[in-house]
Amino acid sequence: MKFLHIADLHLGKTLYGVSLIDNQDQPYWVEQFLKKAQELLPDAVLIAGDIYDRGAPSGEAVALLNRMLTGLEEMGIPILMAAGNHDSGKRLSFAGDILAKQGVYIAGMAEREIAHVTIPERDGSGEVTFWLLPYLFPAIVAQTLSDDSIGDYESAMRKLLARQKIDFSGRNVLLAHQNVTAGGREAPRGGSESMVGGVGQMDYRVFDGFDYVALGHIHASYSVGRREVRYAGSPLCYHFDEIRQPAKGLLLVELGEKGSDVNITPMSIGPLHPMREIRGAYEDILDTLEQEKTRGEYLKIVVTDRRITPEISETLRGSFAGLDSIVMELSSKFQEFDAVSSLTGEYSREKALEDYFAELYRERKGEAQPDKKDLALFRFAAEQTLARDFSEKREETLEKDAGKLLAYILEQEARGE
Repeated sequence: MKFLHIADLHLGKTLYGVSLIDNQDQPYWVEQFLKKAQELLPDAVLIAGDIYDRGAPSGEAVALLNRMLTGLEEMGIPILMAAGNHDSGKRLSFAGDILAKQGVYIAGMAEREIAHVTIPERDGSGEVTFWLLPYLFPAIVAQTLSDDSIGDYESAMRKLLARQKIDFSGRNVLLAHQNVTAGGREAPRGGSESMVGGVGQMDYRVFDGFDYVALGHIHASYSVGRREVRYAGSPLCYHFDEIRQPAKGLLLVELGEKGSDVNITPMSIGPLHPMREIRGAYEDILDTLEQEKTRGEYLKIVVTDRRITPEISETLRGSFAGLDSIVMELSSKFQEFDAVSSLTGEYSREKALEDYFAELYRERKGEAQPDKKDLALFRFAAEQTLARDFSEKREETLEKDAGKLLAYILEQEARGE
C-alpha cells in the first residue's frame, strides 16, 4: 500500500506582508500537488496538521483547501488529516460525518477513542489502519481521560494511546502533529519554528509498534529515532531560515508486508517564487544583479559594507522589482560605530542599532517596511543613543529607549502626522 504524506500547509499564510494565496504561491503548489497525485494514484493522502495558518482562516484559504480536497476526491483518493496547533479543530472538522462519506476523514479534537480509518487490503499484505491524532495539549487530554496525573505532552500521548484497542499484529499508521525528539535532542530550527524549541517534547519511542508515523509540526523533512517516524516538512519555505533545510514537500510511503522495510521517497515541488539570500558588499550585490538577472524570487539582502540609506533601499528594491522579484528583507551588518559590547542574545554586536529599531518596527507593524522618514529617524536615534553614557545600565536601557521611540512613531502615525 502506498500513500502520500504532507504536512504544515499553512494555507492563507502571509510572508512579509505578501499573501501567498494572492501572489499564487500556494494555489500553484496545490495544482502541482494534484498533478503529482494523479500521476502516482496513491491509496491515500495524509495531511499531518497545520492545514491553515490560523484558527479562523480566510475565505480564500478555505476555498483553496476545498479545491485540493475536491481534486483528490475526484481521483477516488481517500484523504486523512488531523488538526495542528495552528488550526481550530472545531472549524476544521465541521461537517466531518458528511465528508467521511466522500472519503475525507478529519480529526479535529482529541477524544477518548482516537479516530481511525481502516483501508481494505489492496496489495496482498492485509488491511492498514490509520490513526488520526490532532495536536495534543496535556490539560485537555487530562480532562478527557479524567486523569489528573497527566502533566506533560509525553505522558498525555502515552496514556491516550494505551487506551486504544490497537492490533499491532496488523499494519498501523499514526498521523500526529507534535514536537517529537530522540534522546531529548531537537533538530536545528529557527524562523517560523523558533517558538517550537523545547515546547511539548515527547520521545519517539511513544510510537513503538506503529509501522509508520506521519508527523507534522516541524518544517524540515527528517526522521526521528527510527526511519519510520518521519516529518514531511512544509511544502514551501515560510522563513528565510528554512532555505537552509534539505529539500522538502511530500513523501511517498510504501508499506509492504508487516515487519518488512518501509520505502520512503522524498519528493519536492519547485516553488513559484524561490526564496534566496544575497549577502555581500553593495557594489558586489549590484554586480550579481547585473550578471544573473534571475526573475521571480523572494529575496533577503544583507549589505555588509555600508548602512541602508533610503537611496540604497530604493535602488535595490526597484532593481529587483524590475525582475518581478520582491525584496522581503533588507538589512545591514555594517557598523559605523563601535558595537555595544554588553548587549547579549539577539541584541548582539553584529547588529547596528538602526537595524534593531527597524526590526522592532517590522515586528510591531506586521512585517511592514519602514519608509524613508522612519529610516532617517532610526539613524538619528542610533547616533544619539550611542553618544550617551551607558556606563552602568546600557543593557537595560537600550530596549526601553527603542520601545519609547517606536511608541512615539506609531502614535504620530495613528494621528496621521
